[in-house]
Amino acid sequence: MLDSELIQLNGIDVMQAVIFDMDGTLIDSEPMWKEAEKEIFSSLGVNVSEALSAKTASMTTREVTEFWYSHFPWLGKNIEQVENEVVERVAALISENGGPMEGVEYILNFFQKKEMKIGLSTNAPSRLIPVVLNKLGISHYFHSTSSSEHETQGKPDPAVYLTTAKKLGVEPSKCIAFEDSLSGIIAASKANIKTVAVPPRTEFTDKKYDMSHVKLSRLSDFTDSHLEAIACSN
Repeated sequence: MLDSELIQLNGIDVMQAVIFDMDGTLIDSEPMWKEAEKEIFSSLGVNVSEALSAKTASMTTREVTEFWYSHFPWLGKNIEQVENEVVERVAALISENGGPMEGVEYILNFFQKKEMKIGLSTNAPSRLIPVVLNKLGISHYFHSTSSSEHETQGKPDPAVYLTTAKKLGVEPSKCIAFEDSLSGIIAASKANIKTVAVPPRTEFTDKKYDMSHVKLSRLSDFTDSHLEAIACSN
């Protein structure tokens, strides 16, 4: 049951594709982003406070750079140069210390066995996608990847999810998105994609994630029952 995209479940077409967020969903890279941003922005005289940093968590790298410049304008380097420094530092940290979130190999094998297409939609710059996938050794699972860098807006705008679904050749309503953030869940929902939330442990009980079709503590908790429930949901 549920082992082919051609099977029908209770008269409803089985989901045909799954699309993953990257940072915080596949790779435990959030601390690396914080480290790189604090290092680069502090060197420019920016006071990288916890309060302000919390506001940048779901932004694209360009949005983060513009955010800090608006609060602490610096001299000598333009926005693009500083953004590139942050991205290069994150890439180096991932290459050195990047590790998978719990259950990554399990969930990718799960959907591969179902013969479902697998995609990726991230707010991170596109050059970091191969860095992450190669570091985790999971590139071979993915049929398509997309970055908000090539969209007019990042998540919570749905554009990056719509782009990946189009590349996969699957209707958004037949896709499932795995996300760790509210902005990502909103983006997928706006794209008419069913969502699975895998929140940070400190936020697991936060009711904001209840808008997802499924909420999990870890990727490896996902089962056939969850897939069936999603396929049958409105």
